[in-house]
Formats: sequence, structure tokens, C-alpha cells
Amino acid sequence: MLCAGLDVGSRTIKLVLFENDVLDSVVTDTGANPLKRCQELLTGREFDCLVVTGYGRQMVAQTLRAEMITEIKAHATGAQHLYPDCRTVIDVGGQDSKAIALLPGGGVREFEMNDRCAAGTGKFLEMMANALEVGIDTFARLALSATTTVSINSMCTVFAESEVISLVTRGEEGSAIALGLHQAVATRIAAMCRRIAPKEKVVFSGGAAYNECLHKLLSEKLNMELTVPDKPQIVGALGAALTARQQITDRRTAETPAAFSPSASA
Repeated sequence: MLCAGLDVGSRTIKLVLFENDVLDSVVTDTGANPLKRCQELLTGREFDCLVVTGYGRQMVAQTLRAEMITEIKAHATGAQHLYPDCRTVIDVGGQDSKAIALLPGGGVREFEMNDRCAAGTGKFLEMMANALEVGIDTFARLALSATTTVSINSMCTVFAESEVISLVTRGEEGSAIALGLHQAVATRIAAMCRRIAPKEKVVFSGGAAYNECLHKLLSEKLNMELTVPDKPQIVGALGAALTARQQITDRRTAETPAAFSPSASA
């Protein structure tokens, strides 16, 4: 059975097609019309079941006639499939960040989520990179090259952007500013993680997991090694596809007649 998972995020949409393994995965910009983008992704692709997760799941699930699951369940399911010994998931996407504590045998024990402001998200880092007039990949490398740092006093995106401009006009090194911004984000995410008492193995998912500086700083602040999947952006979509597979299995089990038992009819 071929199953599909869609993770409709604020910045990107991720699609995973899964049978016995991941057969295909696609990451594309969300754009101004997420529903249309999802329909384009699915055109020409056949599957037995579709499950949708992510920030925009309610926007598209009804039209696509798909089931929905929360991002928490999706990332927990995807991470545990990739790493059966996973006990904690840190997901940093464009719109929000999440810390998820997992039970040893599967399932979510507890979670914390930052979804009320851009601070501690990929969007914040992207906007700060723009303020320094560098690309997001260059931004991370710039921070890693720093020999000193500066403190960032505000995590409000608007005020932080103004603060960055002020630091630049004061003559502060761009690398020091970049490192200070990464440290501020890592401190915020680490504080959120500590509230769920994280345990190893820790899996780092979401687009921000590609950021080597953020990865390094989070590992240091939590005193734990973070494992980054080969494709950290698709972990949620993978979890949705795996949920679709489980739904088909449950449906077939429910539809299978109970085996005849002579003793039961006696």
C-alpha cells in the first residue's frame, strides 16, 4: 500500500510517499496559495491514503479529503521511525518551534511549543540574515567564523532588526552580530526544551536543523548531542505518511471477519 503525507508549513510544503520505505519526497515553497500548491504536488501521483499535518493542515485537508494529525504527533512518529531509540524531538520550523518528549515504547509524553511570536523560529533567523544582507546559509557560516560576540537585547523581530542595524552602524563585526543572534535563538529554544526534561536520543528536525551554528549551540546549551536526519525537513511529512499506513492497516483489520471458532458457537 502506497501512502502519502503532506506537511503544510508556513514557509514550505513537504510531501512524502511511503510504501515499505520512503519512495519519494518533495520540498517546495508554500507560496500565496497553499491549497493550489498541494494540489500541484499531488497531481499525477497515486496513493491509497493521504494524511495532512502542519500549520496549514485545516486549510487543505477538507478539500483534499484527507485526515489530519497534529504536528506534534507527526514529528514524534517520523522521528521514532527513523530512530527507534529517540526520546526527544526538537523541531524548529519557519512558524514555530517545538520540544517533544517521547515515551520509551512510542507516543508523546509531553511537549512545549513556541507559536506566539517569531522569536526562536526559522523566520526570525531568516529576517536577521536579511538585516545583515546575507543569505541564510552564509548567515550560519558567518556566525561560526566569529571570534567574539555581542549580546542581543530584544527577541522581538522588529526591535531585533533595529538593534542589528544599530550594531552595524556602531562598527560591530558582522560575524559577532550573527553569532549573538544565533546564541539568543539557541538560548530561547534550550529553555523551552528544559521544561520537558529532555532525554537522549535527541532528534533535531525542521528546516533550521540544516543550520550548523544553531545545531552546535543547542548541543552545547543542552549538554546533549543532537542527531540531524539526512532530510530533517520531511520528518513531519514522513510521520503523516506513516499514520496513513496505520489507518489503512486498522481499517483492513476492522473489516476482516473474525475467524470461525467451533468452540465459540457451541
